[in-house]
Amino acid sequence: MDIRIPEINQVMIAGRLTRDPELRFTQKQQGVVSLSVAVNRRFQDAASGEWKDDVTFVPVTVWGPAAERCKDKMKKGSPVLVEGRLTASEYTDKTGAKRKEMKITARRVQLMAYGAQEGGAEAAPEEAPAEAAEPKSDASGIEEVPF
Repeated sequence: MDIRIPEINQVMIAGRLTRDPELRFTQKQQGVVSLSVAVNRRFQDAASGEWKDDVTFVPVTVWGPAAERCKDKMKKGSPVLVEGRLTASEYTDKTGAKRKEMKITARRVQLMAYGAQEGGAEAAPEEAPAEAAEPKSDASGIEEVPF
């Protein structure tokens, strides 16, 4: 008997950008931006009772028009919510060593705004069009979500 297990590859993280988005273009002039998101987990140490932070740095890639919007609207420290899929790749570093990398290929990126924006106006949610940005990708975009 062969047991069928559903194959699900869906990731959602919230954190802050560790650097400004880096926009580049493929040979076919498709935009791609690289992000790094710091995700913090606060916990209480069982032995000392002291509160500690555990930070994970997650690389994220965004394709197509959403990549260009990321470059325009986001900067280091911006709070973001990223939805996408986990992807793995192998590469050779400068020393010739083979390396493996896990990253998120984003389907959607939301810029999380805290109440009023500069100038005192609240951010209106911006719905991104559902465009195919990367092969096998069903939607991409940035949304501003007021918090």
